[in-house]
Amino acid sequence: MLTKGMGDKMREWIKVISFLIAGSFFLYVIGSLIPYHVNTKENDNDKLVIYTQHPVEFVTPIVREFEARTDIEVEVVRAGSGQLLDWIEEDRENPKADILWGGSYYTIKPHAELFAAYQTENEPYVRSEFKNTEGNLIRFTDVPSVIMVNTDLLGNETIEGYEDLLKPEFYGKIAFADPNISSSSLEQLINMLYACRDEDEWGWKYVEALCRQLDGKLLTSSSAVYNGVANGEFVAGLTFEEAVAGSMDDGKHVAIVYMKEGVISTPDGVYLIQNAPHRDEAVEFLNFVTGYDAQYMITAQLNRRSVRVDVPATDKLPAKDTLPMLQPDSAEIESHRNEWLAQFNQIWKECAHE
Repeated sequence: MLTKGMGDKMREWIKVISFLIAGSFFLYVIGSLIPYHVNTKENDNDKLVIYTQHPVEFVTPIVREFEARTDIEVEVVRAGSGQLLDWIEEDRENPKADILWGGSYYTIKPHAELFAAYQTENEPYVRSEFKNTEGNLIRFTDVPSVIMVNTDLLGNETIEGYEDLLKPEFYGKIAFADPNISSSSLEQLINMLYACRDEDEWGWKYVEALCRQLDGKLLTSSSAVYNGVANGEFVAGLTFEEAVAGSMDDGKHVAIVYMKEGVISTPDGVYLIQNAPHRDEAVEFLNFVTGYDAQYMITAQLNRRSVRVDVPATDKLPAKDTLPMLQPDSAEIESHRNEWLAQFNQIWKECAHE
């Protein structure tokens, strides 16, 4: 996990090295992943610096294609949403990065002042529900919350939704990350509150029961959830669709469960940091990842749902109109977000001390 210290603060970086890709755009080779290396926080170079929460396997082919097309070298820094937002806030007078790539709408919206206004050239092709109406919150993909299940560990049991996670046999075997630092876990918390509400009451009774079911284990990153399930540490985990589909592509014995109680799908985004030191290069990246070619790539090969009207849906994922989708009130969520996190923290504190 990336950390940030005092003095000569060091960050763990992933360096993605440019190379020409033979053949057509989609016949790319991911190859071996580039190893981690460390640069100083005061890194002074001409590279486009991108902060992201996305998995390496998702980021690498997109960045490589961008580099090949533009001759712009990219450096990618990976950490959780909370850590990345902290870095951007701390460095706002002297930004060290240009773009935040990832983070769900409800995680990023309260920090919108950290990002500069920009409308990409692709905004006319974005679905109406994903328009950048705020001016500085560019939507990137449409991300449903799901349950990831390890089919080897599940045995003869069944998991069809949230309620099934409370079965006694799954005690201590459910993976969930802290919603204060993981945007996908915040989305899951919101999903639970809507899907498990009782008449006019939010689903806090369910959240409390789930917290007890975790046996004191609240994970510290989104990746710890899906990797933990894929590697057999947990029977099931609360995560996002692409993480499960990607693990399935990698041959892991996992499955996607769309909660029978209801599924919320929230866009993530790609955001231009205020006073970005490489603004021109950052704008090129924003236009690239929201463009048709990149959006087709993420849909056809990387298990994400496009925000564009002209990109066909993949047949690898079920159509949203076949799923029990919920339509939450965005204004309601925004107004209650901090209150909900505070209430979750209190519940978790009480459960952890039982």
